[in-house]
Amino acid sequence: MTDELPALDLSLLPGPVILPAATDPGHPPRILILYGSLRARSFSRLSAEEAARILRHLGAEVRFFHPSGLPLVDDNADAGHPKVRELRDLVAWSEGMVWSSPERHGAMTGLMKTQIDWIPLSDGAVRPTQGKTLAVMQVSGGSQSFNAVNQMRVLGRWMRMLTIPNQSSVPKAFQEFDEAGRMRPSPLYDRIVDVMEELVRFTLLTRGQSAWLSDRYSERKESTAELMTRVNLTRAT
Repeated sequence: MTDELPALDLSLLPGPVILPAATDPGHPPRILILYGSLRARSFSRLSAEEAARILRHLGAEVRFFHPSGLPLVDDNADAGHPKVRELRDLVAWSEGMVWSSPERHGAMTGLMKTQIDWIPLSDGAVRPTQGKTLAVMQVSGGSQSFNAVNQMRVLGRWMRMLTIPNQSSVPKAFQEFDEAGRMRPSPLYDRIVDVMEELVRFTLLTRGQSAWLSDRYSERKESTAELMTRVNLTRAT
């Protein structure tokens, strides 16, 4: 047995891994919220608005992306479309995200997926979502289900986000909100509080370390052009 590493470019290895000192960016945690329905009384939006109130109470700065007018990814639109540019600018601004979708036909909505699909895996040498935190939420018209949140977890992992362990699923959402659109006190509301509290904690713990957490040997070997060729699949799909 030998300790040799013959196939590696040792100049790209950092040596023994040592936790660097975290840097405090000096501003509140920046959280972007996406929701997956355009209905006038959208329970995924109402749930997201409750989440935003909690996040602001916990000291976070919160912004929403409102998806009305966002084109389909394959609708002859490009990244210069105003709604696409708005979404990508908000993603770049954020340090964490909340994705809130209805479950429709056992899955997240097409509108939710369209928003996620417009977020690029790579923008030049920058990975817009890499190292950011993510909390996932869903609402259902019927009994409790976890299909949408499980799908969003897969997407979050694919986009190299730090998806927190907790999540929210609200069954029979039409029973959980009053006429003013506020969620009634219940264990389901308490779960949203838990999820947002955990999201803020994870964001505070990791945002000063996100570049270090997402730094990879294999990517240090690649040029920017090679990276774009590998991760930008627009021309192939």
